[in-house]
Amino acid sequence: MNPTPATHADNTVLGHFIDGTHVAGTSGRLGDVYNPATGQVQARVALADAAETERAIASAAAAAPGWAATTPLRRARVLFRFKALLEAHADELARLISREHGKTVPDALGELTRGIEVVEFACGIPHLLKGEMSEDVGTGVDSWSLRQPLGVVAGITPFNFPAMVPMWMFPVALAAGNAFILKPSEKDPSCPLRVAELLTEAGLPDGVFSVVNGDKAAVDTLLTDSRVAAVSFVGSTPVARYIYETGTAHGKRVQALGGAKNHMLVMPDADLDQTVDALIGSAYGSAGERCMAISVAVAVGDIADPLVERLAERTRALKVGPGDADEVEMGPLVTREHCERVKWYVGLGVEEGAELVVDGRDCRVPGHEDGHFLGGCLFDRVTPEMRIYREEIFGPVLAVVRVPDFDSGLRLIDDHAFGNGTAIFTRDGGTARRFSHAVQAGMVGINVPIPVPMAFHSFGGWKQSLFGDMHMHGPEGVRFYTHLKTVTSRWPSRATGSEFQMPVHK
Repeated sequence: MNPTPATHADNTVLGHFIDGTHVAGTSGRLGDVYNPATGQVQARVALADAAETERAIASAAAAAPGWAATTPLRRARVLFRFKALLEAHADELARLISREHGKTVPDALGELTRGIEVVEFACGIPHLLKGEMSEDVGTGVDSWSLRQPLGVVAGITPFNFPAMVPMWMFPVALAAGNAFILKPSEKDPSCPLRVAELLTEAGLPDGVFSVVNGDKAAVDTLLTDSRVAAVSFVGSTPVARYIYETGTAHGKRVQALGGAKNHMLVMPDADLDQTVDALIGSAYGSAGERCMAISVAVAVGDIADPLVERLAERTRALKVGPGDADEVEMGPLVTREHCERVKWYVGLGVEEGAELVVDGRDCRVPGHEDGHFLGGCLFDRVTPEMRIYREEIFGPVLAVVRVPDFDSGLRLIDDHAFGNGTAIFTRDGGTARRFSHAVQAGMVGINVPIPVPMAFHSFGGWKQSLFGDMHMHGPEGVRFYTHLKTVTSRWPSRATGSEFQMPVHK
């Protein structure tokens, strides 16, 4: 990327974290890091070239064997200390996130908490790595399985969760005995760099965790270097497809989570107060910059009119402002470019014939006139042919689609290209059960608007929302970051002669 001229709050230049220390960038390329609430550049970040990325890979490759040889219990104890440090520095980390991403401080604290939960899960790695044992699979023959680390692995993460999404990846990878290279978003790099410091303070050996800031040059190096065994990614579907195809073409194990268009099916018997509360929080929290945001409300039958009326009232009343201000419900979007893109989608929806019930494009925050603010936007009478329905907008835009019955709503959700998450709001257990069993999506909420699984379950979508076979964190995460090995053993007391037929149980 080419740096754009801007007013700088200071001369801070953020580099990389390699071999246990901060290192300055040497590529000569820099990107701007904005304060979304003011629109000003508050720092610059070095963008690594191939040579800098290879330096991190070499450091990780040198450190990986020693870390893999460290007992799982000792690895877990490092993560226990890391968890305590995260909790002690939670407010500091949340404010770093808010200042660069724009989300409210309470929302950033919630993100951090969900990341810490994965660290807690990974602290149980001595149990999670236990294999299976079968005695006497043949006469005097035993068999058992074990899971061993891959070596050097990498994570490429998005701007919307600079703490939580990396922690979906690296705690499990580190606990399993791998060395990990993180390529975070260049839009909000400060929190990942601070996390690297805390890992070192917790006792993680130098080189086992690295942070490489950068763009496509760094990503392509991670995808093609033969020393990197696996790559995890979260982002848009076009990039996820590219990550998956490029990584697998170079012999890597890849999990690439793509885009989303999450639907909530609202049945006529749903509790209206509960439903509206859920939709407002899940559609407009973090300014809609969540892969699990509800962006489509599917209103069944007669509930549509009162639902839209109540949503409109609440959307107009949203408290928009800087993320560190008291009682703010929705902060700014991450960059001006992204804010203008979301506004363009709102205009497109009007052109396509959707009814714009609430227009947040003229949102102004006193004292922050240059901030990247957009008020909540609400569309009604959206149809499946419209681009605002088909495409991920990733902003505070909620679309209402009206359907006559449950079957029509289910079919609508199943026909969409994305299948990340979905939800149903109803008082009927039979309807909810039928929905959860039939719907074509990876994560389902029943009267829960954002069904992100807890750390001991796994996160991932279906269809164009996931490329690869394994979901993130939980048991799937442990499997992704390890090789399965099965050992068959016999200790004969005397020679038994050669056997030329296929061995069978005896």
